[in-house]
Amino acid sequence: MTLSTMFTEVLLGLVIGGLIFFLVQRSRKQVLKVEDGWWGAGSPPDGEEDDTIRPFKITTSDEELQDLYSRIDQTRPVASLEDSQFNYGFNSHYLQKVVSYWRNDFDWRRQVDKLNQYPHFKTKIEGIDVHYLHVKPKKVPEGTAAIPLIMVHGWPGSFYEFYGMIPLLTEPSDPEDLVFEVVCPSIPGYGFSEAPHKKGFDSVCAANIFHKLMKRLGFPQFYAHGGDWGWLVTTNMAQLDPKSVKGLHVNFAPPSKPGLPMALSIMLGRRFPKLFGFTDTDIQRLYPCMEKLVVESIKESGYMHIQATKPDTVGRGLNDSPVGLAAYILEKFSTWTSQDFRNLEDGGLTRKFSLDDLLTNVMIYWVSGGIVSSMRFYKENFGKGLDQPHSKIPVYVPTGFACFPNELMHTPKLWVQQKYHKLVTYTPMVRGGHFAAMEEPQLMAEDIQKFTKAVEKK
Repeated sequence: MTLSTMFTEVLLGLVIGGLIFFLVQRSRKQVLKVEDGWWGAGSPPDGEEDDTIRPFKITTSDEELQDLYSRIDQTRPVASLEDSQFNYGFNSHYLQKVVSYWRNDFDWRRQVDKLNQYPHFKTKIEGIDVHYLHVKPKKVPEGTAAIPLIMVHGWPGSFYEFYGMIPLLTEPSDPEDLVFEVVCPSIPGYGFSEAPHKKGFDSVCAANIFHKLMKRLGFPQFYAHGGDWGWLVTTNMAQLDPKSVKGLHVNFAPPSKPGLPMALSIMLGRRFPKLFGFTDTDIQRLYPCMEKLVVESIKESGYMHIQATKPDTVGRGLNDSPVGLAAYILEKFSTWTSQDFRNLEDGGLTRKFSLDDLLTNVMIYWVSGGIVSSMRFYKENFGKGLDQPHSKIPVYVPTGFACFPNELMHTPKLWVQQKYHKLVTYTPMVRGGHFAAMEEPQLMAEDIQKFTKAVEKK
């Protein structure tokens, strides 16, 4: 290394370090605030809200299934282009195979029993019924207490994403592992949580409701985990009330407010990787920038533009057509699991998931009629612009980040630290994509254990 190169790296380090220090100091005085809302129909009633916690059970009926089958039977197939695989969206030829399995072999009643293996509840918060499942460990080692953990899903997922993780966390096989008490809510407008009746319900509003839920359940302090929208909701929870959130674990952390340090790292990181702490994996995932950061994002974000602007239009069609709904949702479980799956005739869907699990997630959207309200969440979050208060405020809660190699966007450790100032663990995972909790429950549970142990020791 020449003297001039060393001088350049030192100078760049001082400049970037100074910028980061300035941005951190400037943001320390900022606190995320939110006013309580009323999301029920009409005006809030006089008096206090009913805070009763009610058991809830998922059910089905012959009429519900007959309606589904009759709609499937009337679908109009469309031929896919030759040699198009999943590059034009969900391959129509393979879709017919999925639909045939759905119509003739998928047992929704059996899946309903599987969903009901854990206790479900509903409680009214800010005018709407919030659905959640609450799983308490069967056995806690003497002298210890179960650690409360809220896990929040995203789109187009549901609380069902966590079913593979729940037993690993509540009944760990390793006696050295921590035992968790798990709460998995449905974001309002998703699954079996009531949809907001008024405009403006964004991630901060959801975070406020989930804080109220955890307090209602008797947890003044707890851990939180999230991916996709769950990343943002749990991040907002840490920003709203950092004293309540003992630790935050996420597996998705796109820069919420890209700044000059990030821009400099992109421009100079390939030439001076050590200056920015970039690993070989970072270099491989980030460069060439134009293709990997821009082109791939455009390829996979068309849905986002629709849902962030006119969700009700497309949503209404999906709410009427189970086949359309399945294609729209399951396409994401293909390309978001691995971009390479776009080049497969079957989209690689059953390489990481079973059709039973995939269709169970689709059925949660279908039977609840929740696809429109779930899509509106994009409108409410993006419609207010990207420069929101929470995007400017760092997180000072101890944080763990699981970096899965096939995630939609790669986030180097430096970028994560710019938002999460108490980054305790940053784990490069050996495999997995966007739906990591459902795809790799064992790996995710292990990383949550690793992170929580590190925080508890401190």
